[in-house]
Amino acid sequence: MSNWPKFPTIYEINTWVWLHGLTDKSGTSFDLGSVPSAEWDAIANYGFDAVWLMGVWERSPAGIAIANQNQNLLHDFRQALPDFRPEDNVGSPYCVRRYVVDKHLGGPKGLAIARKELAKRNMRLLLDFVPNHVAPDHPWAVEHPEYFIRGDAEDVRNDPSSYISIDGQIFACGRDPYFPAWPDVLQLNAFQPGLRQAVIETVSTIADQCDGIRCDMAMLMLNPIFERTWGHRAGQRPATEYWDDVIRAIKKDHADFLFIAEAYWDLEWELQQRGFDFCYDKRLYDRLEHDNAECVRLHLCADLEYQQKLLRFIENHDEPRAAATFPPAKERAAAVTTATLPGARLFHEGQFEGRKIRVPVFLGRRPEEPPDQALQSFYRKLLKAIDVPMFRNGHWSLCDRRGWPDNPSYQNLVAWNWVKDDDRYLVVVNLSDNAVQARVSIPWSDAGGETWRLVDVLSEATYDRLGDDMRDAGLYVELGPWNCSLFQCRRARKAMPSAKIA
Repeated sequence: MSNWPKFPTIYEINTWVWLHGLTDKSGTSFDLGSVPSAEWDAIANYGFDAVWLMGVWERSPAGIAIANQNQNLLHDFRQALPDFRPEDNVGSPYCVRRYVVDKHLGGPKGLAIARKELAKRNMRLLLDFVPNHVAPDHPWAVEHPEYFIRGDAEDVRNDPSSYISIDGQIFACGRDPYFPAWPDVLQLNAFQPGLRQAVIETVSTIADQCDGIRCDMAMLMLNPIFERTWGHRAGQRPATEYWDDVIRAIKKDHADFLFIAEAYWDLEWELQQRGFDFCYDKRLYDRLEHDNAECVRLHLCADLEYQQKLLRFIENHDEPRAAATFPPAKERAAAVTTATLPGARLFHEGQFEGRKIRVPVFLGRRPEEPPDQALQSFYRKLLKAIDVPMFRNGHWSLCDRRGWPDNPSYQNLVAWNWVKDDDRYLVVVNLSDNAVQARVSIPWSDAGGETWRLVDVLSEATYDRLGDDMRDAGLYVELGPWNCSLFQCRRARKAMPSAKIA
């Protein structure tokens, strides 16, 4: 396959749940090696550049047993799945026993077949890597206890929720510095030289099976964060950064291998400097959910070099379902926003159908929910619109917008444009529940002297506008609450009568 596009579109699938759904729908048992071609075709028809098969690695029986004793987790399981049975807890995909594809999902052979099916359709494969911790029954716990943060009998007595004894050895449970420990995983020591080499070997085997990885809670392994979390227990701080060592080593043999960081705490730029190709843009997600358009606009004023390495989303397995978080019109506006910005774009299986129940990652099945056909139709149009070279490799820039003294509604609007050779796109989004009117400055120096035809690929409305007016006075736009337009802009021969864009 050719190299990754500059701005790929990625589809996350909860692998175990998805396969269970296929099996339930047809009455035939499926694993990754036997998924019907029609299912891969349906995914490919959206124009994705990659599929992230979340949760393919071997689940931990020890982790399952611990989870089944956790009343809070059991409550969450029953909330999502009212007819929950103990066997529905198939284990957390982030409590990894071994980095070997789970037999239930088809094992390594099944994954290899799935990868070939994706490649036939010009899609790449992404998998998970969990750097911070492993399951209590991971082989390293017995073979290499030095890879872990250790404790003693006093730690177990004083803090039994944060330390665990295994065959007489005391291990710290995995954690981040702001929350209690996770009782089903053991904390790896990012400062331990032997661990770093073992991780490089592990990720190298993963890189032989896929085209990139999403690294869980990647910022936890940065030297300052790890030192602050574990102090003297971690030992001497290394001269190099964990991710510098790992990413550099992997890319020597897999130059096009993609690294995506789950990132928080405003550490996205730091992780980009450590070698990550993309980092979660959780800040944009929060601003779309809670803040106003001006906050979103200011977020998009960041350096383009930084923005081009962000991964945009309004849903993934960690967040509530978009249909449960955003009112319908607001979801559409947020989706257009995240889908048409520079960087990678992430969509989540079930998002297009309007699923509202977020299924805990421990569960192997989910409840039935009726699909939202209108929402499906919207996403088909949106994904078709961005399935063009412009949104993969074009040049993006933010557009100025302005109003007039007695009408400040322009502040609720954000706009940007894309340019690739002679192709142009313009996106305008009303991020409010009020109507807006504004003039949007079009930064195309060669726009003058011609008429431009603007086709809204979402509504199919068409307008002709003078290039001199768009460049100098600005394009007049008028949008209803949460409305948006995604214009394909081309030079036209003959002007149409002037009309409002509504």
